[in-house]
Amino acid sequence: MDFASIGGIALAIIGIMAGMMIEGGSISQVTQPTAAMIVVGGTMGAVLLQFPLKIFMTALKQAMTIFRSHGSDGEEVVAQIVKFANKARRSGIVSLDQDLSTVADPFLKQALTLAIDGTEPTEVRKIMQMEIDNKTEMEEKIPQVFEAAGGYSPTVGIIGAVIGLIQVMQHLNNIDEVGRGIAVAFVATIYGVALANLVFLPAAGKLKIRQREEQMIKEMMLEGVISILEGMNPRMIETKLRTFLFDSKPDKLTEVVTA
Repeated sequence: MDFASIGGIALAIIGIMAGMMIEGGSISQVTQPTAAMIVVGGTMGAVLLQFPLKIFMTALKQAMTIFRSHGSDGEEVVAQIVKFANKARRSGIVSLDQDLSTVADPFLKQALTLAIDGTEPTEVRKIMQMEIDNKTEMEEKIPQVFEAAGGYSPTVGIIGAVIGLIQVMQHLNNIDEVGRGIAVAFVATIYGVALANLVFLPAAGKLKIRQREEQMIKEMMLEGVISILEGMNPRMIETKLRTFLFDSKPDKLTEVVTA
């Protein structure tokens, strides 16, 4: 689980609710199903108009990954590549063919397959870099979905507030109904602004960070395979690959490198 995401959204909600209750408000004042329907429905409709359905559905699936630990462990990838480098140095790169079944990451497996098949390092780099670039271009559209939702939801919230005020105007003869109606009308604005700044825009930012981390891992894999193909010393490969890691642990691979 990603405790930063879970703790962040929990802290934001608790802080806002606690502040409201200290000022004498209650949770029931901001729980208006009609306002939520207007804001969520209007925002999703606008996003669907901007993006193809396939990208929209992919973005919804990706939304849950914000609360889960992500992707490949950089340390494990470095350990695996250094292990392959040691074996390739002793028995030749063709010997890695029997280890392909143990490689879980499709990108690393494809790069190793090209290397084992005798592809030149420049060609391996060209082919795999093209895959990185194409996948990155597609993945960049996912955060854009949430950024678009973050841009639309405050405006849709204002639309909801105006709709509520229109209804209020029909009861000007009853001052109690007018006061209550105005309060309810502005709940839609709260929903729109809150969804944008507490959910959609932060989610887009987290997804961008995750995607960049995954891209760095793939670039590290590619550099590792190229280095093995070029016959680089395993210790040098480890040092080279660690430059890709944000939080490297130099002592973790001592036994792997010296094996």
